[in-house]
Amino acid sequence: MKKIAVVQGAPGARVQDLFRGLAQRWQASGRLAGVIAEDHDLPDRACSAGYLRSLSSGERFAMFQDLGPGSTGCHLASDGVLAAAAAVRRDVAGGCDLVMLSKFGKLEAGGSGLRDAFGAAIEAGTPLLTSVSAACFAAWEAFAAPLFTVVPADADRIDAWWRSVRQPM
Repeated sequence: MKKIAVVQGAPGARVQDLFRGLAQRWQASGRLAGVIAEDHDLPDRACSAGYLRSLSSGERFAMFQDLGPGSTGCHLASDGVLAAAAAVRRDVAGGCDLVMLSKFGKLEAGGSGLRDAFGAAIEAGTPLLTSVSAACFAAWEAFAAPLFTVVPADADRIDAWWRSVRQPM
């Protein structure tokens, strides 16, 4: 089984909820690194980007620039995503059993965002769980093929992948 699993087949919010549930289940039996997306919970905002929450420290990194209520624009805050990537790289260097990264998206496809965190996990040979939208899949393939397998957005199937690649404690 390949050490990188890409979850597809569900909206991003559902995948992030799935990742949160799996992380809670797995944290008791392994060292997790990575970040999972969370909503900003701000009313009347056009921008759906929120935060990335660190699985190791709980720290939140903003992915958006708040343009205020009623704003029709959305601006990704790449500095927050880059700070999250640096934290993940430190966690990978310190040793972990699994890296969970919310998604490989527009920033990563363009060579920024969490791309260095993805690279650190791959270079370390650490199992990696992520999601990739259809719009960014060609860029993902150029970055990570043939190292990954696609897994449906199903907790049991993802858990089966994790059991198959997990190193014995």
